[in-house]
Amino acid sequence: MSKESNLLSTLRNAGINPGDSEDVRLQKSLLIFATGLISFASMLWLFIYGQLGPQFSSTIPFVFQLLLISNLAVYFKTHDFNAFRLIQLSIFLFLPFVAQWSMGNFITASGVSLWGLLAPVGAVLFIGPRESAAWFFAYLFLTMLSGGFDYYLGDMISLPNKVPTQTSVIFFALNFAAVSTIVYLLLRYSAIEKQQAQARLEETFRMLEVEQERSERLLLNILPGSIAERLKNSNQTIADGFADVTVMFADIVNFTKVAEGLTPQQVFTMLNKIFSSFDELAEHYGMEKIKTIGDAYMVAGGLGSDVDDYADSIADMAMAMRDLLQHDFAVNQMHLEVRIGIGTGPVVAGVVGKKKFIYDLWGDTVNIASRITSEGVPGMVQVDETTYRRLVSRFDFEAPQSIYLKGKGNMTVYRLIGRKAQGRAV
Repeated sequence: MSKESNLLSTLRNAGINPGDSEDVRLQKSLLIFATGLISFASMLWLFIYGQLGPQFSSTIPFVFQLLLISNLAVYFKTHDFNAFRLIQLSIFLFLPFVAQWSMGNFITASGVSLWGLLAPVGAVLFIGPRESAAWFFAYLFLTMLSGGFDYYLGDMISLPNKVPTQTSVIFFALNFAAVSTIVYLLLRYSAIEKQQAQARLEETFRMLEVEQERSERLLLNILPGSIAERLKNSNQTIADGFADVTVMFADIVNFTKVAEGLTPQQVFTMLNKIFSSFDELAEHYGMEKIKTIGDAYMVAGGLGSDVDDYADSIADMAMAMRDLLQHDFAVNQMHLEVRIGIGTGPVVAGVVGKKKFIYDLWGDTVNIASRITSEGVPGMVQVDETTYRRLVSRFDFEAPQSIYLKGKGNMTVYRLIGRKAQGRAV
């Protein structure tokens, strides 16, 4: 980047604070840009006056330029934008009329008071439409005042030096052209900056949408969709009772013993492959994964999902999980086996905690499914009696067995074989 570009960039961003809004940034940038344009035009006018042979003193244009630059320097030091804006607009407004009055009238001054129009135009850009009205009325008042002076006192004023017609015409054209150019450049600059600000805003909005989608996905990876929606829209505790839910636990057999000879990375990789495959099966069968507990995997059906035959889907998923570990050694490289237990009945479900919260289930049904799992046989799927009655017309089972469950006593369980021939899942 050239030194000129660096200088322009520095001037453009001078006085802008990180906490400024886009509107304030634009106002500051526009006012500094306008100051630069008018200062340049003032120097050009001094040069042209000198070339044409000045008929009047160049003191006022020089003072005009000096005041603009001095106020800009004070602003860079104090960063008081309100004072800087007020003083610059006042200079824009009053100095052109002072210059015209010193030269005589509209004709002899070549309409130099037209430069005062930059004050109300600048007020629109630097302050706002409503606040600019006072500056516009001030400009109209000074213009009419100058016109009144010229009309009533024109013949009484004797000018020491008459301005040649050619010079007057040249400066009329220059004044109109310069003011029009500055107004155009300010409006163009404002439009470009607003377009860039809009582009930045749209990019920020797009990035926010991406982050929101990412947050939504993360939340849906933790909570069921309906629960996530309730959590976003309410600060109330989420706890629901369900009269009929099918709960399944899957426990990897001898996992602790197998993991003893592996590095932490190997343990993680092994579990991640298996549980990720289970997640895919849960999604395929429309079931709700609840959580993983060490080497155990918990899933449920009937928690407000669209799947009506959730007990059947849980049973199909259980067999698919068992078959996956028995046959897919890309996933199950260590040839691990799994115990699976299924229970059906009422549960309480809700979100626990405010930080690192989870969606969990409680109740006798959960305890039964967990204990049936721990008392199961590797490679087998055991269900309680309620689940058995729900599935028996469509699934085959081994003969019932009685097992002892701590806290429950003897309980009858059934080992699932698979779907009956006429009712196999697609």
